[in-house]
Amino acid sequence: MAADRDWRSTLVDHWQRPHSSLLSRALQPLSWLYGAAAAIDRALYDTGLRRAEHAPRPVIVVGNLVAGGAGKTPTVIALVALLRNLGYRPGVISRGHGRSTSDPQRVTADSSATTVGDEPLLIHLRTRAPVAVARRRIDAARLLCSGAEPIDLLVADDGLQHHALVRDVQVLVFDERGGGNGLLLPAGPLRQHLPAALPAKSIVVYNASRPSTVLPGFLARRRLLGAVSLEGWWQGQAADPARLQALQGRRLIACAGMAQPQRFFAMLEQAGLSVERLAMPDHEPYRQLPWPEHAEDVIVTEKDAVKMSPERTGRTRVWVAPLDFTLDAEFGPALRRLLPPPPTP
Repeated sequence: MAADRDWRSTLVDHWQRPHSSLLSRALQPLSWLYGAAAAIDRALYDTGLRRAEHAPRPVIVVGNLVAGGAGKTPTVIALVALLRNLGYRPGVISRGHGRSTSDPQRVTADSSATTVGDEPLLIHLRTRAPVAVARRRIDAARLLCSGAEPIDLLVADDGLQHHALVRDVQVLVFDERGGGNGLLLPAGPLRQHLPAALPAKSIVVYNASRPSTVLPGFLARRRLLGAVSLEGWWQGQAADPARLQALQGRRLIACAGMAQPQRFFAMLEQAGLSVERLAMPDHEPYRQLPWPEHAEDVIVTEKDAVKMSPERTGRTRVWVAPLDFTLDAEFGPALRRLLPPPPTP
């Protein structure tokens, strides 16, 4: 497991170096194959040989051009709140990465991350919006829109390279890495080429302190809301900034199973906490808890918390540090101009 993480870290580090690095040049033939396969897939839809399907409601796709977590899930959570403020009734559809089932399912508060995926469950718990998962996103859309809940807009979590579903708007999410070395996977981080200009019906969110590509966009601000016990988090209790401060000076293990765990660790340290960093693979299922049995205090992200029950933690005090993700004030009006008007009450 540690060797796998070291290999991934080495590759990600090279992605941020100039594209002439030895490793990137060695991997470029694989990038050409990846790019050719992606181009063929796109061409099949562009020429009509494959037909993209329309969902029952307009679709906003949230995705990123780079591999790894750029902040899609917090963007979806913030987007749901924003759309409600604009007068829409959004629902969320997802493939449900890493789940053990393949059939379309609605996500409920009683769902498990194993059956619906950790990110869809977290989105539902944070927003209480209708959420459905399916291998084919169109099936999730139809399932969600066939229910009794009024839905007039669908947010597709991570579907930028999924051309089988027609999108009305796409939200491109970048973090500090931008487009890296500008190369496609695996020589670089890009899932598709970085466009020279903003595509039509698109809007960019930078999960960073400043724009990291040439594309015009809007900054998002992220901060920790505080801390809450794992048991309290499952009961719906809000995070308390004072609780986060109270953890200062304790022997604290910070555990994060996400694409960019160092970002979480750095935010904890900026809040004055001294932590032992425990980085886990993205979407880690936590079938076994990775910290020592004698650990006194552990702090995790919400994405980790959805896969942990308080009964499993023994004497260890497990704390959850939720993230507040605030979109730029100008983002809402810009998005609104790309959308059909909300229904009249």
